[in-house]
Formats: sequence, C-alpha cells, structure tokens
Amino acid sequence: IEEMGYCHGIENYSRHLSGRRPGEPPPTLLDYFPDNALIILDESHITVPQLMGMYRGDRSRKETLVEFGFRLPSALDNRPLKFEEFEARANQVIYVSATPRPYELDKVTHVIEQIIRPTGLIDPEISVRPARSQVDDLLIAIRNVIRDGHRVLVTTLTKAMAEDLTEYYTELGIKVRYLHSDITTIERTEIIRDLRLGVFDVLIGVNLLREGLDLPEVSLVAILDADKEGFLRSERSLVQTCGRAARNVDGKVIFYA
Repeated sequence: IEEMGYCHGIENYSRHLSGRRPGEPPPTLLDYFPDNALIILDESHITVPQLMGMYRGDRSRKETLVEFGFRLPSALDNRPLKFEEFEARANQVIYVSATPRPYELDKVTHVIEQIIRPTGLIDPEISVRPARSQVDDLLIAIRNVIRDGHRVLVTTLTKAMAEDLTEYYTELGIKVRYLHSDITTIERTEIIRDLRLGVFDVLIGVNLLREGLDLPEVSLVAILDADKEGFLRSERSLVQTCGRAARNVDGKVIFYA
C-alpha cells in the first residue's frame, strides 16, 4: 500500500486493518450476539463436523498460496474460527438432529426426543428383502407405487450403478432419472422439481437423497445393497435416507441386503 497505493485482495490482510495480533481470531457475527443468545444448529450431525473442519481446510489452502508467493503470510489470519473458538462464543446451543453424533450427546444436559412428529405421521414401515433379486423385486414395488400416483427414491452404492439402473428401468417403460455429484446444483433443483410435478416417477441417487429433501409425494424409499459399506454409507446416513419416506402417510422403506 505504501509503495503502490493499493493492494490486490486487501481483505486477505484484514488483521492489519483491524489491529489484531498474529493468531488472534477474526471478528465474526457471533461477536455481535449477546452473552445469553440462543444458537440453534439444525442437522447438527452435519453442521458440527463442518464447523470442526473449517479452520483446517482454509489453512491448508492458504498455506499453499503463501508457500508459492500468491499471498503474504499474514493472510493466514483471515480465517474461519477454530472449533474451540466457536465453542467459547456459543454459550447456549440447541442441537437439532434425527441422528445426533456422540459429540452432541456428550455435550448436552438434556436430550429431548420428538416422539410425535409435527406432521402427525408415524415413522415409515421398514422391510428387509434379499439383495440377490433386488432389481426385479424393486421393479414390482415401483410399479405398485406409480399405480397409486406416488413417487419413489432409490439409493445405490455407486454413480455407475445409478446410471445403469436408470437406463435399465427406462427400457422397461419406467419414467426415471438419476441424481449424483456430477449433476450441477441448478440441474439438481430442476430434477427434484420435476419429480414432485410428476414429470417422472423414480429418482435414483447415491448419497444426495438425504437431509433437506422434503418430498411428500414420495411413498417408497428403496436402499440397494444396504448391508454393504460405501462412501458416506453409515447408520446415520441410512436413517436420514429412510426419513425421506416420512412425509407421506403411506411411506415405506425397503432395505435390500
């Protein structure tokens, strides 16, 4: 600034502008909250790990930039809060999750179970069927659901399997689409909308059919190879996937294992 009168990316060097010492936490919105503020972390089984990983992820990226001369070392202090710094600022927290992690359960003083859902619906019925005939058995279940005017979500282990199953069911006359990480965010939104509007009846995905999807039209969730491990395949993720059928009074879940 002294030499040229300007500095590209000045926000990276906010420590100098705010008078902070090296290593001090940056100012955040939490600093403007009163001491008795109540913080609600929705889907805490995802939110808490994200908070834990923010600092290290940011640090790793910026250390590379500093090492190769794209940033000055003080840019490292333009960072997210460390998780310990977040905890020090969060005096009252409600963790909201259907599948809380050990951190939340150990941290809280009270665990409140929501036995009665706001929708008044009970948990979906879960059945386990043999995996050796899962593709053909699921086809029968899909046709029954479509006949009743409802939709189906199917979760597979891999992207390739999602695409292959989509192609196979399409050849059999089923209106089906697939959804995985190669699909752009805008396309995902359009696919979800088309499912609800009835443009197609079956959506096959890998691990994107979980939290945040509120689809009352879906009455069947099928999980293929439910007994096999995979990326982001865990007890919590399976429970979250089952929850996609909990918005329909006729909701059912099939585990193929």
